[in-house]
Amino acid sequence: MADPRGFLKVRDREVPASRPVPVRLMDWKEVHEHRSSLEDPQGAVVLQRQAGRCMDCGIPFCHSGCPLGNLIPEWNDLVHKGLWAEASDRLHATNNFPEFTGRICPAPCETSCVLGITQPPVTIKNVEVSIAEEAFARGLVTPQLPHFLTGSTVAVVGSGPAGLAAAQQLTRAGHTVAVFERDERIGGLLRYGVPDFKLEKDLIDRRIAQMEGEGTRFRPGVEIGVDITWKELRARYDAVVVATGALVPRRLPVPGSDLTGIHVAMDYLHQANDVVAGVPVPDQVTATGKHVVIIGGGDTGSDCLGTALRQGAASVTTLAIGKQPPTERPENQPWPVDPVLFEVSTSHEEGGDRTYLASTVAFEGDAAGRVTGLRVARTEYLPDGRRVPTPGTESVIPADLVLIAMGFTGPEAQTLTEQTGADVTGRGLVARGEDYATSVPGVFVAGDAGRGQSLIVWAIAEGRAAAAAVDKYLRGSSELPAPVTPSTRAMRP
Repeated sequence: MADPRGFLKVRDREVPASRPVPVRLMDWKEVHEHRSSLEDPQGAVVLQRQAGRCMDCGIPFCHSGCPLGNLIPEWNDLVHKGLWAEASDRLHATNNFPEFTGRICPAPCETSCVLGITQPPVTIKNVEVSIAEEAFARGLVTPQLPHFLTGSTVAVVGSGPAGLAAAQQLTRAGHTVAVFERDERIGGLLRYGVPDFKLEKDLIDRRIAQMEGEGTRFRPGVEIGVDITWKELRARYDAVVVATGALVPRRLPVPGSDLTGIHVAMDYLHQANDVVAGVPVPDQVTATGKHVVIIGGGDTGSDCLGTALRQGAASVTTLAIGKQPPTERPENQPWPVDPVLFEVSTSHEEGGDRTYLASTVAFEGDAAGRVTGLRVARTEYLPDGRRVPTPGTESVIPADLVLIAMGFTGPEAQTLTEQTGADVTGRGLVARGEDYATSVPGVFVAGDAGRGQSLIVWAIAEGRAAAAAVDKYLRGSSELPAPVTPSTRAMRP
């Protein structure tokens, strides 16, 4: 511990400033000023001061709060001392992509910070992304070439965080790895689902460049199951990792759901991200001049809000079926549990209205079949926990564009199961054993495809763990780290 009394001297959190709302709504650049704060000598002092608040607990619960097992007290101490190269080494020892998690992870490590019992927790997430950015700026992030090649080949299907983490680990272990992605560019949901104002895409490109320097091969624009069958892929490679994510959207089966102007949130975000990247999108769905209603109050809904505001929406209303969460940790979610709290994202700061206890009863439309509004009722909680519309409380919200952001139900596993006979669970997830192996020999699954919709840190952790399992399958043993075990809800019988 660099300063044993640091948490007593500095009791408040200090994080980088956000760009003013009127300014940032004019572009798609990142909201927070991470790097600029480090370039300011005073900003670096603030970061070191915040890192010095870490108590280096005897039992660091932040380790268990993060599924990656990040060595948080160690790199906090190194940042406090100004040892950036050493801090980068400790950070990258457990996390392949801290520049991503430091931006878009909800930071369960902070809610399990011991200091958070009596004070605002350490700014772990900001320290993490600052280490990553300083490491890139100093040229410390370079390709890590394998010491030898094993002669084994691995295909990774999907280039989201789980697939990229598995690919990087397996490449560094000496295997020849090819990453297949059906979209035209690598990155999965990092590229197509997260707006640039949260994660600028050059951050993905520079990490891909490192992986290419290490020997990982990328095959964008190839859909496994269509361009190449799963059976053919398995025959060509010694092992296959399925990391396709959980992209089947949850639908809202109410009258009028087939009206024009109602879209799945991820389709809308995909198009918006393409256009920001300079890729033409014919007949793009935009919010320009429209009254937009977003159904779903999670991160995806927040991303739609920020996107719609930047496109010049006339108004944006976000509907959530449940109650508004509390602003303080509730008694039934004590430390170190990650509590459900009312959050104000950067998109919420920018505008829009939020309505809770709103159950959509039906969509209304005009004679041309276009949506004109939503009929909404107040949500009632039944004794058995079900949530239903309350009779007699209906009202209509005008809408020209409706975005369904209600989450995802599972992976698109139909071609995998049809072509290989791989088992799926009752929830539609790709079934797996304790070693991440599916029912098909040599085929493994990592991330949301096997776990269900989850956080980026879980995707990276599972990618790393699945890589260790594949390495053991190919060589009989493995020295790669395996930070997590598969979720029991997706286990093979």
